[in-house]
Amino acid sequence: MTQATIITIGDELLIGQTIDTNSAFIAKELNGIGIWVKRRLAIGDVQEEILNALTTESKACDVVIITGGLGPTGDDITKQVLAEYFNAELRVDEGALQNVKDIFSKLNRPLTERNSKQAEVPDACTVLPNKTGTAPGMWFEKQGVIYVSLPGVPHEMVGLMQDSVIPKLKEQLKLQAIVHKTLLTAGQGESTIADALADFEKNLPEHIKLAYLPAYGMVRLRLTGRGDNMQLLEQETAQQFDQLKDLVKDWMVIDKDMPLEEVVGNLLVEKSKFVATAESCTGGYIAHLITAKSGASTSFKGSVVCYANEAKENVLGVAHGTIIKYGAVSEETIIEMAKGIVYVMNADYAIATSGIMGPKGGTPEKPVGTVWIAVANKEKVVSKKYVFRFDRKRNIEQTALTSLNMLRQFILQEEKE
Repeated sequence: MTQATIITIGDELLIGQTIDTNSAFIAKELNGIGIWVKRRLAIGDVQEEILNALTTESKACDVVIITGGLGPTGDDITKQVLAEYFNAELRVDEGALQNVKDIFSKLNRPLTERNSKQAEVPDACTVLPNKTGTAPGMWFEKQGVIYVSLPGVPHEMVGLMQDSVIPKLKEQLKLQAIVHKTLLTAGQGESTIADALADFEKNLPEHIKLAYLPAYGMVRLRLTGRGDNMQLLEQETAQQFDQLKDLVKDWMVIDKDMPLEEVVGNLLVEKSKFVATAESCTGGYIAHLITAKSGASTSFKGSVVCYANEAKENVLGVAHGTIIKYGAVSEETIIEMAKGIVYVMNADYAIATSGIMGPKGGTPEKPVGTVWIAVANKEKVVSKKYVFRFDRKRNIEQTALTSLNMLRQFILQEEKE
Protein backbone atom coordinates (compact mmCIF):
# COMPACT_ATOMS: atom_id res chain seq x y z
CA MET A 1 0.00 0.00 0.00
CA THR A 2 1.18 3.51 -0.83
CA GLN A 3 1.98 5.34 2.41
CA ALA A 4 2.37 9.03 3.15
CA THR A 5 3.69 11.37 5.81
CA ILE A 6 2.25 14.84 6.39
CA ILE A 7 4.69 17.43 7.75
CA THR A 8 3.34 20.76 8.97
CA ILE A 9 5.90 23.50 9.53
CA GLY A 10 5.63 26.48 11.84
CA ASP A 11 6.50 27.47 15.40
CA GLU A 12 2.91 28.68 15.81
CA LEU A 13 1.72 25.06 15.58
CA LEU A 14 4.06 23.92 18.34
CA ILE A 15 3.08 26.63 20.83
CA GLY A 16 -0.64 26.16 20.24
CA GLN A 17 -1.16 29.56 18.64
CA THR A 18 -2.54 28.01 15.46
CA ILE A 19 -4.63 24.84 15.25
CA ASP A 20 -3.51 22.47 12.51
CA THR A 21 -6.54 21.83 10.32
CA ASN A 22 -4.41 21.24 7.21
CA SER A 23 -3.29 17.75 8.23
CA ALA A 24 -6.85 16.54 8.72
CA PHE A 25 -7.90 17.77 5.28
CA ILE A 26 -4.82 16.36 3.53
CA ALA A 27 -5.19 13.00 5.27
CA LYS A 28 -8.81 12.72 4.21
CA GLU A 29 -7.99 13.58 0.59
CA LEU A 30 -5.11 11.11 0.44
CA ASN A 31 -7.14 8.36 2.06
CA GLY A 32 -9.91 8.94 -0.44
CA ILE A 33 -7.66 7.90 -3.32
CA GLY A 34 -6.07 4.94 -1.53
CA ILE A 35 -2.99 6.47 0.12
CA TRP A 36 -2.59 5.54 3.78
CA VAL A 37 -1.24 8.27 6.04
CA LYS A 38 1.37 6.63 8.23
CA ARG A 39 2.44 9.69 10.24
CA ARG A 40 1.63 13.34 10.85
CA LEU A 41 4.45 15.54 12.13
CA ALA A 42 4.54 19.15 13.30
CA ILE A 43 7.94 20.82 13.42
CA GLY A 44 9.18 24.36 13.93
CA ASP A 45 10.81 26.81 11.56
CA VAL A 46 14.22 25.23 12.09
CA GLN A 47 16.36 24.21 9.12
CA GLU A 48 17.94 21.18 10.76
CA GLU A 49 14.58 19.87 12.00
CA ILE A 50 13.03 20.15 8.54
CA LEU A 51 15.99 18.42 6.87
CA ASN A 52 15.95 15.61 9.43
CA ALA A 53 12.21 15.11 8.96
CA LEU A 54 12.53 14.91 5.18
CA THR A 55 15.37 12.40 5.42
CA THR A 56 13.63 10.21 8.00
CA GLU A 57 10.18 10.19 6.44
CA SER A 58 11.45 9.51 2.91
CA LYS A 59 12.79 6.18 4.18
CA ALA A 60 9.39 5.15 5.55
CA CYS A 61 6.92 6.55 3.01
CA ASP A 62 6.24 6.91 -0.69
CA VAL A 63 4.74 10.40 -0.48
CA VAL A 64 5.71 13.32 1.77
CA ILE A 65 3.31 16.28 1.91
CA ILE A 66 4.66 19.49 3.50
CA THR A 67 2.65 22.58 4.41
CA GLY A 68 3.80 25.93 5.72
CA GLY A 69 6.84 28.15 5.63
CA LEU A 70 6.33 29.52 2.10
CA GLY A 71 5.46 33.10 3.06
CA PRO A 72 7.45 36.27 2.29
CA THR A 73 8.91 36.85 5.76
CA GLY A 74 12.23 35.89 7.28
CA ASP A 75 10.85 33.02 9.36
CA ASP A 76 9.50 31.29 6.23
CA ILE A 77 12.44 29.05 5.33
CA THR A 78 10.85 26.02 3.69
CA LYS A 79 11.89 26.91 0.12
CA GLN A 80 15.50 27.46 1.10
CA VAL A 81 15.58 24.16 3.01
CA LEU A 82 14.03 22.29 0.08
CA ALA A 83 16.61 23.81 -2.26
CA GLU A 84 19.37 22.47 -0.02
CA TYR A 85 17.74 19.05 0.38
CA PHE A 86 17.37 18.61 -3.38
CA ASN A 87 20.73 20.25 -4.16
CA ALA A 88 18.94 22.88 -6.23
CA GLU A 89 19.19 26.60 -6.95
CA LEU A 90 16.37 29.07 -6.45
CA ARG A 91 15.05 30.54 -9.68
CA VAL A 92 12.16 32.79 -10.63
CA ASP A 93 9.25 30.91 -12.20
CA GLU A 94 7.71 33.27 -14.74
CA GLY A 95 4.24 31.84 -14.38
CA ALA A 96 4.33 32.24 -10.61
CA LEU A 97 5.69 35.78 -10.96
CA GLN A 98 2.90 36.76 -13.31
CA ASN A 99 0.40 35.33 -10.83
CA VAL A 100 1.87 37.52 -8.06
CA LYS A 101 1.71 40.60 -10.33
CA ASP A 102 -1.90 39.89 -11.25
CA ILE A 103 -2.93 39.52 -7.60
CA PHE A 104 -1.31 42.80 -6.57
CA SER A 105 -2.73 44.57 -9.59
CA LYS A 106 -6.25 43.46 -8.67
CA LEU A 107 -5.68 44.63 -5.09
CA ASN A 108 -4.30 47.94 -6.41
CA ARG A 109 -1.23 47.53 -4.20
CA PRO A 110 2.43 48.12 -5.06
CA LEU A 111 4.50 45.01 -5.73
CA THR A 112 7.57 44.93 -3.48
CA GLU A 113 10.75 42.93 -3.97
CA ARG A 114 9.76 40.76 -0.99
CA ASN A 115 6.48 39.91 -2.67
CA SER A 116 8.21 39.14 -5.97
CA LYS A 117 10.41 36.59 -4.20
CA GLN A 118 7.29 34.49 -3.71
CA ALA A 119 7.84 33.41 -7.33
CA GLU A 120 11.26 31.93 -6.54
CA VAL A 121 11.32 28.12 -6.46
CA PRO A 122 14.04 25.44 -6.41
CA ASP A 123 14.93 24.50 -9.98
CA ALA A 124 14.45 20.80 -9.12
CA CYS A 125 10.68 21.15 -8.71
CA THR A 126 7.62 21.12 -10.89
CA VAL A 127 5.60 24.23 -10.11
CA LEU A 128 1.95 23.78 -9.09
CA PRO A 129 0.02 27.00 -9.85
CA ASN A 130 -1.69 28.63 -6.87
CA LYS A 131 -4.99 30.15 -8.06
CA THR A 132 -5.81 31.81 -4.73
CA GLY A 133 -2.46 33.02 -3.38
CA THR A 134 1.06 34.13 -4.20
CA ALA A 135 3.11 31.10 -3.10
CA PRO A 136 3.08 28.29 -5.69
CA GLY A 137 3.02 24.65 -4.75
CA MET A 138 6.09 22.55 -5.54
CA TRP A 139 6.37 18.90 -6.63
CA PHE A 140 9.67 17.05 -6.25
CA GLU A 141 10.76 13.48 -6.89
CA LYS A 142 13.85 11.82 -5.45
CA GLN A 143 14.80 8.14 -5.30
CA GLY A 144 11.22 6.99 -5.90
CA VAL A 145 9.66 9.29 -3.30
CA ILE A 146 7.26 12.12 -4.16
CA TYR A 147 7.50 15.32 -2.12
CA VAL A 148 4.90 18.06 -2.32
CA SER A 149 5.29 21.45 -0.64
CA LEU A 150 2.13 23.53 -0.16
CA PRO A 151 1.30 26.88 1.44
CA GLY A 152 0.14 26.77 5.05
CA VAL A 153 -2.82 29.09 4.37
CA PRO A 154 -5.74 26.62 4.50
CA HIS A 155 -7.79 27.79 1.51
CA GLU A 156 -4.66 27.95 -0.68
CA MET A 157 -3.63 24.45 0.42
CA VAL A 158 -7.13 23.10 -0.26
CA GLY A 159 -7.17 24.53 -3.77
CA LEU A 160 -3.77 23.07 -4.64
CA MET A 161 -4.64 19.65 -3.20
CA GLN A 162 -7.86 19.40 -5.15
CA ASP A 163 -6.74 21.01 -8.41
CA SER A 164 -3.20 19.68 -8.74
CA VAL A 165 -1.90 17.25 -6.12
CA ILE A 166 -4.66 14.65 -6.01
CA PRO A 167 -5.06 14.39 -9.82
CA LYS A 168 -1.27 14.13 -10.26
CA LEU A 169 -0.93 11.44 -7.58
CA LYS A 170 -3.75 9.41 -9.12
CA GLU A 171 -2.15 9.69 -12.54
CA GLN A 172 1.34 8.73 -11.40
CA LEU A 173 0.80 6.04 -8.74
CA LYS A 174 -0.79 2.62 -8.78
CA LEU A 175 -3.03 2.96 -5.76
CA GLN A 176 -4.73 0.36 -3.59
CA ALA A 177 -8.42 0.60 -2.79
CA ILE A 178 -9.59 1.80 0.63
CA VAL A 179 -13.23 1.62 1.75
CA HIS A 180 -14.62 3.19 4.92
CA LYS A 181 -18.09 2.58 6.34
CA THR A 182 -19.09 4.42 9.51
CA LEU A 183 -22.12 4.45 11.79
CA LEU A 184 -23.00 6.50 14.86
CA THR A 185 -24.24 5.09 18.18
CA ALA A 186 -25.50 6.80 21.33
CA GLY A 187 -26.42 5.67 24.81
CA GLN A 188 -23.68 3.09 25.42
CA GLY A 189 -20.01 3.50 26.26
CA GLU A 190 -17.10 2.27 24.19
CA SER A 191 -16.28 -0.68 26.47
CA THR A 192 -19.87 -1.97 26.50
CA ILE A 193 -20.03 -1.84 22.71
CA ALA A 194 -16.63 -3.51 22.43
CA ASP A 195 -17.83 -6.38 24.61
CA ALA A 196 -20.89 -6.83 22.41
CA LEU A 197 -18.73 -6.84 19.28
CA ALA A 198 -15.90 -9.04 20.54
CA ASP A 199 -16.81 -12.10 18.43
CA PHE A 200 -17.64 -10.00 15.37
CA GLU A 201 -14.29 -8.20 15.55
CA LYS A 202 -12.38 -11.46 16.07
CA ASN A 203 -13.96 -13.00 12.97
CA LEU A 204 -13.39 -10.06 10.62
CA PRO A 205 -11.27 -10.79 7.54
CA GLU A 206 -7.67 -9.70 7.97
CA HIS A 207 -8.04 -6.88 5.43
CA ILE A 208 -11.05 -5.31 7.22
CA LYS A 209 -10.55 -3.57 10.56
CA LEU A 210 -12.96 -2.09 13.12
CA ALA A 211 -12.22 1.22 14.86
CA TYR A 212 -13.98 2.82 17.85
CA LEU A 213 -14.25 6.62 17.89
CA PRO A 214 -15.86 7.79 21.15
CA ALA A 215 -16.96 11.37 21.87
CA TYR A 216 -19.50 13.01 24.18
CA GLY A 217 -21.79 10.11 24.94
CA MET A 218 -21.61 8.73 21.42
CA VAL A 219 -19.35 6.26 19.67
CA ARG A 220 -18.69 6.12 15.95
CA LEU A 221 -17.84 2.67 14.61
CA ARG A 222 -15.78 2.55 11.43
CA LEU A 223 -15.00 -0.42 9.24
CA THR A 224 -11.97 0.06 7.00
CA GLY A 225 -11.26 -2.36 4.17
CA ARG A 226 -8.10 -2.42 2.07
CA GLY A 227 -7.54 -4.35 -1.14
CA ASP A 228 -6.69 -4.30 -4.82
CA ASN A 229 -10.17 -4.75 -6.28
CA MET A 230 -12.48 -1.84 -5.38
CA GLN A 231 -15.69 -3.56 -6.46
CA LEU A 232 -14.96 -6.72 -4.48
CA LEU A 233 -13.78 -4.71 -1.47
CA GLU A 234 -16.98 -2.65 -1.50
CA GLN A 235 -19.08 -5.83 -1.47
CA GLU A 236 -17.09 -7.49 1.33
CA THR A 237 -17.08 -4.39 3.51
CA ALA A 238 -20.80 -3.83 2.94
CA GLN A 239 -21.56 -7.40 4.06
CA GLN A 240 -19.58 -6.94 7.27
CA PHE A 241 -21.19 -3.54 7.80
CA ASP A 242 -24.67 -5.08 7.60
CA GLN A 243 -23.68 -7.52 10.36
CA LEU A 244 -22.29 -4.67 12.45
CA LYS A 245 -25.50 -2.65 12.09
CA ASP A 246 -27.57 -5.60 13.23
CA LEU A 247 -25.40 -6.11 16.33
CA VAL A 248 -25.70 -2.47 17.45
CA LYS A 249 -29.21 -1.74 16.18
CA ASP A 250 -30.49 -0.83 19.66
CA TRP A 251 -27.91 1.98 19.95
CA MET A 252 -27.47 3.05 16.33
CA VAL A 253 -28.36 6.62 15.44
CA ILE A 254 -27.51 6.47 11.74
CA ASP A 255 -25.50 4.23 9.43
CA LYS A 256 -23.51 7.11 7.95
CA ASP A 257 -20.57 9.26 9.06
CA MET A 258 -22.81 12.19 9.92
CA PRO A 259 -22.84 14.53 12.94
CA LEU A 260 -25.83 14.27 15.26
CA GLU A 261 -27.04 17.81 14.55
CA GLU A 262 -27.29 16.95 10.85
CA VAL A 263 -29.18 13.75 11.66
CA VAL A 264 -31.71 15.74 13.69
CA GLY A 265 -31.96 18.45 11.06
CA ASN A 266 -32.67 15.91 8.33
CA LEU A 267 -35.30 14.21 10.52
CA LEU A 268 -37.09 17.53 11.02
CA VAL A 269 -36.97 18.37 7.30
CA GLU A 270 -38.30 14.91 6.45
CA LYS A 271 -41.31 15.55 8.68
CA SER A 272 -41.70 19.24 7.72
CA LYS A 273 -41.35 20.22 11.38
CA PHE A 274 -39.55 23.04 13.18
CA VAL A 275 -37.60 23.18 16.43
CA ALA A 276 -36.73 26.09 18.71
CA THR A 277 -34.33 26.19 21.65
CA ALA A 278 -34.41 27.84 25.07
CA GLU A 279 -30.80 27.80 26.22
CA SER A 280 -29.46 28.87 29.57
CA CYS A 281 -26.30 26.90 30.34
CA THR A 282 -25.52 26.14 26.67
CA GLY A 283 -25.63 29.82 25.73
CA GLY A 284 -26.87 29.28 22.18
CA TYR A 285 -24.49 26.43 21.36
CA ILE A 286 -27.31 24.09 20.31
CA ALA A 287 -28.63 26.76 17.94
CA HIS A 288 -25.11 27.18 16.59
CA LEU A 289 -24.80 23.45 15.84
CA ILE A 290 -28.17 23.36 14.08
CA THR A 291 -27.56 26.47 11.98
CA ALA A 292 -23.98 25.60 11.01
CA LYS A 293 -25.36 23.58 8.11
CA SER A 294 -26.82 25.36 5.12
CA GLY A 295 -30.59 25.00 4.85
CA ALA A 296 -31.29 25.14 8.60
CA SER A 297 -34.08 27.64 7.95
CA THR A 298 -36.24 24.72 6.81
CA SER A 299 -36.19 23.16 10.29
CA PHE A 300 -35.17 25.80 12.86
CA LYS A 301 -37.41 28.60 14.19
CA GLY A 302 -34.99 30.35 16.53
CA SER A 303 -33.46 30.43 19.99
CA VAL A 304 -33.78 32.36 23.24
CA VAL A 305 -30.56 32.49 25.24
CA CYS A 306 -32.23 32.99 28.60
CA TYR A 307 -29.14 33.09 30.78
CA ALA A 308 -30.55 35.39 33.45
CA ASN A 309 -33.61 34.43 35.48
CA GLU A 310 -35.31 37.63 34.32
CA ALA A 311 -35.07 36.40 30.73
CA LYS A 312 -36.60 33.06 31.69
CA GLU A 313 -39.49 34.89 33.32
CA ASN A 314 -40.01 37.86 30.97
CA VAL A 315 -39.44 36.13 27.63
CA LEU A 316 -40.45 32.52 28.24
CA GLY A 317 -43.06 33.06 30.93
CA VAL A 318 -41.40 30.94 33.63
CA ALA A 319 -43.17 31.74 36.90
CA HIS A 320 -41.12 33.77 39.37
CA GLY A 321 -42.33 31.50 42.14
CA THR A 322 -41.02 28.42 40.33
CA ILE A 323 -37.50 29.77 40.23
CA ILE A 324 -37.66 30.99 43.85
CA LYS A 325 -38.95 27.66 45.13
CA TYR A 326 -37.01 25.18 42.98
CA GLY A 327 -34.13 27.17 41.49
CA ALA A 328 -33.16 27.85 37.88
CA VAL A 329 -31.55 24.41 37.60
CA SER A 330 -34.56 22.23 38.29
CA GLU A 331 -37.08 20.03 36.57
CA GLU A 332 -39.90 22.44 37.31
CA THR A 333 -38.07 25.37 35.69
CA ILE A 334 -36.88 23.44 32.65
CA ILE A 335 -40.41 22.18 31.92
CA GLU A 336 -41.75 25.74 31.96
CA MET A 337 -38.88 26.86 29.73
CA ALA A 338 -39.70 24.15 27.18
CA LYS A 339 -43.40 25.01 27.18
CA GLY A 340 -42.56 28.69 26.91
CA ILE A 341 -40.28 28.40 23.88
CA VAL A 342 -42.79 26.25 21.98
CA TYR A 343 -45.35 29.02 22.52
CA VAL A 344 -43.06 31.99 21.88
CA MET A 345 -41.64 30.56 18.65
CA ASN A 346 -44.76 28.66 17.58
CA ALA A 347 -42.50 25.64 17.04
CA ASP A 348 -43.38 21.98 16.63
CA TYR A 349 -40.60 20.89 18.99
CA ALA A 350 -38.46 22.48 21.67
CA ILE A 351 -35.22 21.90 23.49
CA ALA A 352 -34.56 23.61 26.82
CA THR A 353 -31.37 23.48 28.93
CA SER A 354 -30.42 24.77 32.37
CA GLY A 355 -27.39 23.71 34.35
CA ILE A 356 -24.14 24.49 36.15
CA MET A 357 -21.27 24.26 33.68
CA GLY A 358 -18.48 25.22 36.10
CA PRO A 359 -15.88 25.65 37.26
CA LYS A 360 -17.81 27.64 39.90
CA GLY A 361 -21.44 27.71 40.99
CA GLY A 362 -21.88 24.17 42.27
CA THR A 363 -23.35 23.15 45.61
CA PRO A 364 -23.50 19.80 47.45
CA GLU A 365 -27.09 19.38 46.22
CA LYS A 366 -26.32 20.59 42.68
CA PRO A 367 -22.63 20.01 41.88
CA VAL A 368 -20.84 21.38 38.83
CA GLY A 369 -22.03 19.44 35.80
CA THR A 370 -25.65 19.20 36.96
CA VAL A 371 -27.95 19.78 33.97
CA TRP A 372 -31.65 19.57 33.37
CA ILE A 373 -32.75 19.04 29.75
CA ALA A 374 -36.29 19.05 28.41
CA VAL A 375 -37.64 18.30 24.95
CA ALA A 376 -41.23 18.98 24.08
CA ASN A 377 -43.98 19.41 21.55
CA LYS A 378 -47.22 21.32 22.09
CA GLU A 379 -48.81 18.46 24.04
CA LYS A 380 -45.97 16.75 25.91
CA VAL A 381 -42.71 17.45 27.75
CA VAL A 382 -39.97 14.94 28.60
CA SER A 383 -37.30 16.08 31.05
CA LYS A 384 -34.18 14.46 32.45
CA LYS A 385 -31.38 15.29 34.86
CA TYR A 386 -27.71 14.64 34.04
CA VAL A 387 -24.52 15.15 35.96
CA PHE A 388 -21.55 15.59 33.65
CA ARG A 389 -17.99 15.46 34.91
CA PHE A 390 -15.96 17.57 32.51
CA ASP A 391 -14.66 21.14 32.30
CA ARG A 392 -16.92 24.00 31.26
CA LYS A 393 -16.37 23.69 27.50
CA ARG A 394 -16.90 19.93 27.43
CA ASN A 395 -19.94 20.15 29.72
CA ILE A 396 -21.54 22.60 27.30
CA GLU A 397 -20.77 20.38 24.31
CA GLN A 398 -21.97 17.26 26.12
CA THR A 399 -25.21 19.01 27.09
CA ALA A 400 -25.83 20.18 23.53
CA LEU A 401 -25.33 16.77 21.96
CA THR A 402 -27.31 15.01 24.68
CA SER A 403 -30.15 17.47 24.06
CA LEU A 404 -30.14 16.79 20.34
CA ASN A 405 -30.21 13.05 20.92
CA MET A 406 -33.11 13.44 23.37
CA LEU A 407 -35.02 15.34 20.69
CA ARG A 408 -34.26 12.63 18.11
CA GLN A 409 -35.54 9.93 20.46
CA PHE A 410 -38.61 12.05 21.32
CA ILE A 411 -39.54 12.42 17.65
CA LEU A 412 -39.04 8.72 16.91
CA GLN A 413 -41.07 7.72 19.96
CA GLU A 414 -43.83 10.03 18.82
CA GLU A 415 -44.03 8.01 15.58
CA LYS A 416 -44.70 4.83 17.55
CA GLU A 417 -47.52 6.27 19.66
